[in-house]
Amino acid sequence: MLEEVIPFLERIFLQNADLESDRSARARAIQLAAARAPLLVEAYRAIGGSPLDAQARAQAEALREALAERGMDARIEAVFQFTPPFIHDGLVRAREGGADVLVGLPVYPMCGHSTTVAALDSVRAALDKLDWDVSFIGVAGWHRHPGYLALRAEHIRAFVRENSLDLSDPDTILYFSAHGTPVKYILGGNRYDRYVEEHCREIAAALGVADRFAVGFQNHTNRRIAWTWPDNEERIETLVERRLVVDAVSFIHEQSETLDELDRELREAVEAMGREMYRVPVPHDDPGFAGVLADLVGQALGQSSAADPALAPCRCRPVPGTWCTNGARDLAPSPYIKPDHGAEPGSQRGPGSGRARPANHPP
Repeated sequence: MLEEVIPFLERIFLQNADLESDRSARARAIQLAAARAPLLVEAYRAIGGSPLDAQARAQAEALREALAERGMDARIEAVFQFTPPFIHDGLVRAREGGADVLVGLPVYPMCGHSTTVAALDSVRAALDKLDWDVSFIGVAGWHRHPGYLALRAEHIRAFVRENSLDLSDPDTILYFSAHGTPVKYILGGNRYDRYVEEHCREIAAALGVADRFAVGFQNHTNRRIAWTWPDNEERIETLVERRLVVDAVSFIHEQSETLDELDRELREAVEAMGREMYRVPVPHDDPGFAGVLADLVGQALGQSSAADPALAPCRCRPVPGTWCTNGARDLAPSPYIKPDHGAEPGSQRGPGSGRARPANHPP
């Protein structure tokens, strides 16, 4: 497994090499991958291997069926940025299949620089390498799709009901764990942190707890750089509630970040604080999810209904032909950057008691 994980990590670290511009990109990627790989291999073994590929293929087939029901004959390729099947391979198959329009749809609900933007940039780079002059439409952030918001809220509601929990209980808090992102990307114009704030607030409102939820980040400390704050452990320490209902709000697949980082690492930290943790499964196989993706594909191709949220040019990836549900709106300043990292944080939504302490990541 190590021989597969190391190249996978090298690709990830190399893509984000600009986070440390004073270092040799290739050498640093190799160094970081070698340091991180043994821990990731251990995580994969603990969870029985990554389930991501099977989930992505199932979602792709569900999307194909949803589009077929709408009279759209579409070929769906489930591809990955850093592990086979690669984006390049999917494009080759699409070209051989006679595709005349290509819709790139990263399965990240909230648009991030190293996720959504990087994925669409990788598609563009692969098209250029193939010298394939096909019409390319990119769909970026789509967390504001009303069907997706309803799907996410109902999934949490069902989990709470099945586990005899009560989000209105003063001793229980709805806790969102969001994947962190380097502050450098936010200061560079990406609005992921504000999408996290907005999405968590809207889900909480749909569940009737708009004034009682909390947000923390799963940050990685491979590089000595500033990340979104607060870290999960630091945020949880400030809570007065002893029971956490944790939703992995950034994810639409179960993977090592949920099955290991949350279910093992975070749970151990929470229980060491004398609290209880209930983690909401990621709704990757929700029957309504394919409909959400089909709506987005239809909109990208100019087929939308009055109920669909309007697509606008993406601000996080200001490249012609990139559309999202967020581009037409201005958003408030980030609440998730420490003051000494370029922006004054706003009030943190949550249980109403204290604000989280700043994360201790060196600049």
